[in-house]
Amino acid sequence: MRAFILFFITLVTTISTISAREVYILNNSWRFFFKDENTSDNARLVRVPHTWNSDALYDKGSLLKTTANYRRQLFVPQKWQGKRLFVRFNGVMSVADVFVNGRCVGSHKGGYTAFAIEITDYVNYGVENTLLVEVSNAYRSDVLPTSTEQNLYGGIYRDVELIVADKTTISPLYYGTEGVIVNTTKVSVDAAEGNIGVCLLGKKDTQCAVTVDIVSPDGYVATTKSVKAKIDGKMLNVPFVVGNPELWSLQRPNIYRVDVIVGADTVSVNTGFRDVKVSPERLMTINGKRTMVRGVNLCHDNAFRGNALTQSDYKHDFATICSVGANSIRSVGGPHAQSLYDMCDKEGMLVWVDMPLSQSPFFSDTAYYSTPEFEKNGIEQLTEIVLQNIHHPSVVMWGVFSHLRSRSAELLAYVKSLNALAKRLDPSRPTVACSDQDGDINFITDLIVWQQSVGWDSGSISDIDIWQKALKTNWGHLCQAVCYGEGDGQSKIGNISPLLRERCVPEGRQTLFHEGYVSRIDEQLFWGVWINNMFDFGSVRHGGAVRNTGLVDFDHNNPKDAFYLYKTLWNKRDATLHIVNKNREVRMKNRQVIKVYCSQGVPQLTINGDSVALRNCAQGIFVTDSLNMSGLNTVIATADNLRDSTTFTIGNYLPRK
Repeated sequence: MRAFILFFITLVTTISTISAREVYILNNSWRFFFKDENTSDNARLVRVPHTWNSDALYDKGSLLKTTANYRRQLFVPQKWQGKRLFVRFNGVMSVADVFVNGRCVGSHKGGYTAFAIEITDYVNYGVENTLLVEVSNAYRSDVLPTSTEQNLYGGIYRDVELIVADKTTISPLYYGTEGVIVNTTKVSVDAAEGNIGVCLLGKKDTQCAVTVDIVSPDGYVATTKSVKAKIDGKMLNVPFVVGNPELWSLQRPNIYRVDVIVGADTVSVNTGFRDVKVSPERLMTINGKRTMVRGVNLCHDNAFRGNALTQSDYKHDFATICSVGANSIRSVGGPHAQSLYDMCDKEGMLVWVDMPLSQSPFFSDTAYYSTPEFEKNGIEQLTEIVLQNIHHPSVVMWGVFSHLRSRSAELLAYVKSLNALAKRLDPSRPTVACSDQDGDINFITDLIVWQQSVGWDSGSISDIDIWQKALKTNWGHLCQAVCYGEGDGQSKIGNISPLLRERCVPEGRQTLFHEGYVSRIDEQLFWGVWINNMFDFGSVRHGGAVRNTGLVDFDHNNPKDAFYLYKTLWNKRDATLHIVNKNREVRMKNRQVIKVYCSQGVPQLTINGDSVALRNCAQGIFVTDSLNMSGLNTVIATADNLRDSTTFTIGNYLPRK
């Protein structure tokens, strides 16, 4: 009966209770209004995650860069006197100023990381209090990123929490973390060693007992340690050793839980132990075994919600990424929500987390300002990124920059300082950068990823062979990977004339681009291959307001042909059979070639009931000879228990009813 009562209380109040700490979700009942409205009389009732630009792409075709207010009432019961109250924001794009009862209690600059603010001294007990957050998504020269293709949508676009804790507590104020930093320094089959950093809050010089339990995947306490600590404003470091650890890997994603107990307060974080290194052959190894990285770039939005993604959105995207057969995700331009990395931890997916020091393809942009304000913000954001995600075993590298064009001495020195900071905060992981330029900037990080696009706007895809030969000769000493994926791969061309459809076929060009690369990339030369991007992403700076470089449409529901190409080559668990160019319902030319992707033997093909021979032109790719076709055609491909089909018309435009 007692257990039932506790469950009922938790259900009704929608709080998460961990010992003396209570966490209330504050996603409901926000009143939203723009600052230039001058009054909140017409404020709209919204629920976070929220952005004021969710309809920017399709309704307005532009991005509103402005300042808006989010306001809600917060009742603080009398019984909380003597407690400490914190508000944690898991993501506000991009600058936030927080007010309680009209008084400014804190600010944060940076849209991709969490932050917390203590409001204990600003609330009134037994009555309603007013919480106001002023949010701006305007471009600023002192907040990264200052150059990006991705839309900076604005809004409180991740969850908001109220934390109620004792006077002596584990601090949620330390760079937006839980106040518990898991720093693993050495991992082998014999032992995992490191230290647990604990940030304490309380009256200065107060003595308290701190207990750290590390719980194994099977639920048993693998190691425990108790220490006496004095609150002095410094991080408490508790060393640990776990003997014979169950190592984390892609195949066996073993998760440990770290429980830190201070008095009646308990904070738990999940982690895992694995050894990430670069081998003497300049390849990535996990636990001493070479791991060929097959990754996809992942941006921060979809067509329906902009950047205000939900847990359901992340689950859907993760399942799609697993379906294509990728084993790695790159968080482009900044970290995603913690829930995505929790999935990667539990399911076995590698993660590269970028910081937002990037250069867009637009020459009007400035990616780096040599000002103290800009450099300080970059340092703060990188520190938050590392410390907030250091406990995730899936996170295996820290991204320092992307596509920087400037070669100034000031920028070079700044990038070096950021790389050194990442290594100082976390010596256990390599640093990485994505580059499309020559120069000394490519020699700073541990790993380098070449952004390659020959064969799209210039040159031919066969130039990849020349480029790879030059890499072996001149750059073979670098630990390098390749990233590619260009074009406007629009799978939905719309109701345009059949003549125009025949001339452009943008998805078909994207497909040929990817086919050319997969047939030429020498995986022995690289530690990884990255596809740019997994999904189309919003970019009002480009025509159509969407960057159509993804393997899947902006709605995240319609895979393109290139998706099935990689699913055929990468996904070893699920068989694939796919007829290419199925979206071309009307074709003008009588001479046609039918192409099929298949991962399960040689497929069988019939056209209008007649068998047609297929030849294997590359791994997983089968084509017919040139065929003379007319009228309405039905194409069916089969392979064992798999079947795919399409129907198209030659000559006349006959839209489907």
